[in-house]
Amino acid sequence: MLDNDLIASTTVTEPTAHVAAAPTPLAPGSPVEFPMTWLLDHASNAIRYRAITDVGRLGGEIAREASVLTYAYAPALALAVAQSPDGIWNGAMLEVPSGRPDHFERVGTISAFRRLLEYGWERDTPPLMRARRVLFRLLAEDNDPAFLFELAPRPDKDGDIARSGRAILREAAAAALAQAGYEGDPRLRGAAIRILGRIDSFLRSPLAQKPWVRVGNKQVLAAEAAPPSIYALAMLAHMPLFRHEHHVQLDHIFRYVSQPQPRQEALQLCGAKIVAQPHLVLGDLLPNRNVADADVPFALAWLELMARLGFLRRNDGWEKLFDRFLDDRDRDLVWHPHKGTAMPRSSNPFVWPAFPLEQMTAGDERWTDVTFRLGLIARLSGRPLELL
Repeated sequence: MLDNDLIASTTVTEPTAHVAAAPTPLAPGSPVEFPMTWLLDHASNAIRYRAITDVGRLGGEIAREASVLTYAYAPALALAVAQSPDGIWNGAMLEVPSGRPDHFERVGTISAFRRLLEYGWERDTPPLMRARRVLFRLLAEDNDPAFLFELAPRPDKDGDIARSGRAILREAAAAALAQAGYEGDPRLRGAAIRILGRIDSFLRSPLAQKPWVRVGNKQVLAAEAAPPSIYALAMLAHMPLFRHEHHVQLDHIFRYVSQPQPRQEALQLCGAKIVAQPHLVLGDLLPNRNVADADVPFALAWLELMARLGFLRRNDGWEKLFDRFLDDRDRDLVWHPHKGTAMPRSSNPFVWPAFPLEQMTAGDERWTDVTFRLGLIARLSGRPLELL
């Protein structure tokens, strides 16, 4: 599995007369006990490998032997062989399958790429190498309708829907490439500068305070509004050196995603049409325990995203929710839900590539995904880990 904290950097911004000091690192929090032995006994190959490398951060011969596990995992192999020779899955990008998590009939390329990374596959494996060509192509600042895939609009005389679709795919592709460890690639860094620049210009403008316009009987986002998307956040989450270089802009994003979410739906004016933009983040998507209990996989995905961004321990609400998940573990440090005995599920398409990685849905295997994620979030947030 890639270690995204060890990535080469290139300078992409001009020096200024005064650069604000980077924020002081937070002191380590209370230790978190992690049931490594239990996971190695009960989890699937992918989770066992990720627990060894990403949570335990065990190196040497142990890591080398563990690397065999993920490439012998049947769901990962099934996903890899479903790829077309041109590197694309099913002529789509963001589609996710319905039904069982190891069935990939409709999966799109970005979703499949991210899931193979979550399984622990390295970026230089053949399926990921074949896919990266089209992902890098998606970073281009153009409105070529040939690269809209399932987002290709029907009638779009002025091209506004096409521009919106290309922007979505550009950010999603950037997130996937960042997760694969391409932070040092100038194509990705250039795209990241443009994406972050648009977001920060919006957050520093008066429009950020009042981004809504009335169209008929609806309040929708103005066409010029550019709040961060879940994909832009994921891109930044996997670019630690870039974040350090742009920490002032990251502070603006932290304040924005920490604010209460508005009541209005994420609809935006695109030309003369109103388009749903569910990928946009307009505030805190995990404001309380009721939201967390209603969609445990998304709650974990959000907490992991905030941990990677360095935001988790700066927000008391998110940290308390994470501690509550830790409190829900039994005496063996295995997580269990408050109600019911079924593996938690989510209909959120952003969550699908990462959850569940476990193939089994019965027995103790039901709890391996959440138990592993809690250890990963603790590691990413800087909490000391005690491997048991």
